[in-house]
Amino acid sequence: MKPFFIPLFLLILLAAQQVYAAGPLAEFPRASDGHPDFSGVWQTLNSAHWNIEPHVAAAAVLPALGAQFAVPPGMGVVAGGTIPYLPEAKAQRDRNFTARLLEDPEGKCYLGGVPRSTYMPYPFQIFQNINEIVMVYQFATGLRRIDVGGTEEAPLDSWMGWSNARWDGDTLLVEVSGLNGLTWLDRAGNYASANARITESYTPLGPNHVLYEATIIDATVFAQPWKISMPLYRIVDKDFRLLEFKCEPFAEEKLYGYLRKPEAQ
Repeated sequence: MKPFFIPLFLLILLAAQQVYAAGPLAEFPRASDGHPDFSGVWQTLNSAHWNIEPHVAAAAVLPALGAQFAVPPGMGVVAGGTIPYLPEAKAQRDRNFTARLLEDPEGKCYLGGVPRSTYMPYPFQIFQNINEIVMVYQFATGLRRIDVGGTEEAPLDSWMGWSNARWDGDTLLVEVSGLNGLTWLDRAGNYASANARITESYTPLGPNHVLYEATIIDATVFAQPWKISMPLYRIVDKDFRLLEFKCEPFAEEKLYGYLRKPEAQ
């Protein structure tokens, strides 16, 4: 993980104590260097967290859960509709899908990784200054530090990877590497390996909307690069705060229940 510097750390602490400014903005805010300032709380409004490819409605993985955990239909967010898997990788995706109740990293409270953390059904907050950007995710208290103008390579692999950014006009381009390959891309078992390199782009669409795109390159899993695209929506609810969702206690039984000592007869 990249080191945090005191000014940024203090900035986050101060911002966490402030009440989020309510109400839609008249124009997209700008930083002191003239670039867009993405600071704020954002969330997607789609079903990509279930399946990033187009999909119909489906029953819950356990029928006894009824409609409460049924899969809603979705148009998908993959350009062209279909992920270009290599044959063996597609077979692995299918195995992931079959075992999703037990194997999905989300159910184990593992960090969502990139790009999945962006479109999980939880808000995330962006803090920005000229040299660095921090993204704080509600699920599992995920955290990313993005070095604007950075060129260093990842010293080791991690759940959220290593992010360097640069500006292309009003678009923020983020190059992500150093992912550990243990995350999935959705609840349907779509995945990439530790060899994946991802280019994210964040482009203002209006005062309260951002176009998010991510191009994924991984020659060990996919026949060619492919892209997802979706809007992000600024949360403007009055007095909104990003609250903690520490899911670790909820995953303990799933992960370690088999270690419980049998009750005495």
